[in-house]
Amino acid sequence: MTNQIGRSSVLLASGTVVSRILGFVSAVVLARTVGLIGSGADAFALANQLPNNVYAIVAGGVLSAVFVPQIINAQLHTDGGEKFINRLLTLGMSVVLVVTVIAVAAAPFLVGVYTQHATDAGGVGFGPAELGLATAFAWWCLPQVFFYAAYSLVGEVLNAKGVFGPFTWAPALNNVVAIAGMLCFTQRFTGSVSVATDWDATEVAILAGTATLGVVVQALALFGFLGRASIRFRPDFRFRGVGLGATTKLAAWTFGMIVVTQIAGIVQSNIASLATAYDQPGLAVLRFGWLVFMLPHSVITVSLGTAYFTQMSTDVRDKRWDRLGSDIRESLARISMFMVISAGVLWLTATFVASVFAGEAGNGMAAVIALFAIGLVPFGVVFVLQRIFYALEDTRTPFFIQLVQSTIFTIGAVWAGAGPVSQIANGIALSMSVSIVVQSILMVIFVRRRLGRLGGKSLGVAFAQFVIAVVPALGVGFIIRASLPAAPASIELSILWSVVLAGVMGAVYLSVLVMLRNKSAHDLVAPLRRLGNKRT
Repeated sequence: MTNQIGRSSVLLASGTVVSRILGFVSAVVLARTVGLIGSGADAFALANQLPNNVYAIVAGGVLSAVFVPQIINAQLHTDGGEKFINRLLTLGMSVVLVVTVIAVAAAPFLVGVYTQHATDAGGVGFGPAELGLATAFAWWCLPQVFFYAAYSLVGEVLNAKGVFGPFTWAPALNNVVAIAGMLCFTQRFTGSVSVATDWDATEVAILAGTATLGVVVQALALFGFLGRASIRFRPDFRFRGVGLGATTKLAAWTFGMIVVTQIAGIVQSNIASLATAYDQPGLAVLRFGWLVFMLPHSVITVSLGTAYFTQMSTDVRDKRWDRLGSDIRESLARISMFMVISAGVLWLTATFVASVFAGEAGNGMAAVIALFAIGLVPFGVVFVLQRIFYALEDTRTPFFIQLVQSTIFTIGAVWAGAGPVSQIANGIALSMSVSIVVQSILMVIFVRRRLGRLGGKSLGVAFAQFVIAVVPALGVGFIIRASLPAAPASIELSILWSVVLAGVMGAVYLSVLVMLRNKSAHDLVAPLRRLGNKRT
């Protein structure tokens, strides 16, 4: 079972690595094109985030929380769950299509909800020109809602059926299209990207239209792989009699959780938009900083966690509680091993990474990355433990835990907005990390109440080993970092120094873990040892 999960995780990680590298390149090209600070950057950052927000409210968490366990249960049907899956896909895409049409029509309203408004008579936030530009972007971006949902629906079906690769490789196509669009945009745009009135309809269409086209290509690419999962998709509007009532009940709490999260997101967006009027780090800086934060999480945590989630859902279905406990311990240990060193690397390379996006100035992004990095390890823990509740078909407990997290974050974001405008982005990033730490602690407490200790002592030993190993890695990293110039002269040097720091710190970290006889580290290096023995 472990080997199967390992192979699935490698397949997921390989696709995620390629997709995330292309996504990183796409983000850098975008940042270098429209900047990190200014009305152009913040208007596009807001508009291109709106589809994600609408999609998350409608279906985002419901898919992973509810559909995978339900699809796995449906595989026991005489037709292997094909009828259930066809009706599920039909229902999901029908609902999201209606929502997408409404969202596009409501673009001006949505832009207004997510921003603070300034007027010609005064005020702080988005002025009429900035609101107009953000709305123009939103017209083009909001159709992404339907295609995000189609991609996720089909992807979750493939994951539940054990066909992991396409879901992680398809975003690479999205990023290729987006990069091509931005390169085309750079040839067309001649004005100041930071001035909203300098953008015309053609330039808006090129930048936002190709962003949407990338999502369309990403979604359509997955449908061709349903055959590999033994599913022949045929729209089926007969929704009665296939158990969708249970799915709807489970989805209700998850929907509430997503709504709570999005309310906190609205608060964040409104407060961050205050910085736009003063040309201080705001929406775009936070968006790109979060993208960097999500890079190790997506490559490692999501890849490992997705494979384990399918297995844990099967454990629960078959009532194999001992194996479930083993999967929980193993997934937490393996993910945390990578996330501890990733957090250290992000902290020390933040200046270099920020300079890749914005040159030597960095435009305040380095501090945002470093503050987000504080929450990287607990964010991985939350990801795993949430999915344990989902496998147990308990979406009520994660809702209340999310409510606490969102409340803490909202209070912190409001506190950040009351302080100096130049520190708004930093305050929001710190508030996010603190709230995630609290959320992870609550998750651990409630999982133990539900399932018992689950080998907490062995996990505690493993976490202690990770902390011990990261200390010398950080020490070596500090020494190397101190010998390098504070401001890199080029993108190439910034990337090189980041890679060198990450490589050296990772080598020290892994070596110490091997000496401490950490099981996860030994499992990681075992294939290399076997390969070395074969060659000798």
